Amino acid sequence: MNLKSGRIEHFEGYSQFRNLKEFNAHVEMWLSVHKKNFSKGELVGLKRLVRFAAKIPGVSNAKIGTVLKAIHDEYNGSGISRSTFKRMIAKALELGIITVLETERKNGSQSSNLYVFNRFPKSEPPKKEKLNHPNKTINLSKANKNQKINKRNDTVLDHTYTNDRVPESFTSTVKYFFPEAKQIEEFWRMASTAAYKNNCDQKVNAVLATAIHSFKQLIGKMKTRAIANPVAYYYGILTKKFEEMYFEDLFKMGFSAEENDFFMNFFYK
Repeated sequence: MNLKSGRIEHFEGYSQFRNLKEFNAHVEMWLSVHKKNFSKGELVGLKRLVRFAAKIPGVSNAKIGTVLKAIHDEYNGSGISRSTFKRMIAKALELGIITVLETERKNGSQSSNLYVFNRFPKSEPPKKEKLNHPNKTINLSKANKNQKINKRNDTVLDHTYTNDRVPESFTSTVKYFFPEAKQIEEFWRMASTAAYKNNCDQKVNAVLATAIHSFKQLIGKMKTRAIANPVAYYYGILTKKFEEMYFEDLFKMGFSAEENDFFMNFFYK
């Protein structure tokens, strides 16, 4: 399915943040490390894009022209060029700050990009991939055409071909809704990634239980509303649950209230 353009509310499932405050905190952390990588004009463009990503924290589908006009008006006619804005996007992609998805109109023509801001990593440098999206602008329309060509030569493998690394109980839960082996493996990969990034990957039983419970929550959401990207939405659910588990562990380890507040403020202020 191609990603169709629409109102920003339709892309709520792509947000990786609980609220605007958390989104702003992660932007500050990104800039504290990578501000030096951007020119003055590029920083102006990035900060304005951040403001356009406030309604749905971390997600914007504003057109480049709209962003440039807002900058132009704010600086009394002295804005930045389209090429400067595009250089900023290219750098932000390379650093892992954002993921960019192309959308298309109902008639199949290309529409404005969807800009998805990524969370600042806790214990590892920013990666070039996020939520299984390549670190470059993705033309989903062309990708879909290529998939159709490949399907002519590839046989779709059902759940019985799922990799042994995926627990059987997880496969049994997912297969009724996503029966292909690739789909099941991708959902489990998201669970493993979210657990690792929140320092919960050693708690094997807890990871499995959380993965299954989160998947059931995803299905519940899909029954009541359209989810554009189930895998991305599932990752968001997992991230919140493993973060809670991480801070619960800190509490059990005997960290003081002040120390717990330090961790909370660092990641979620």
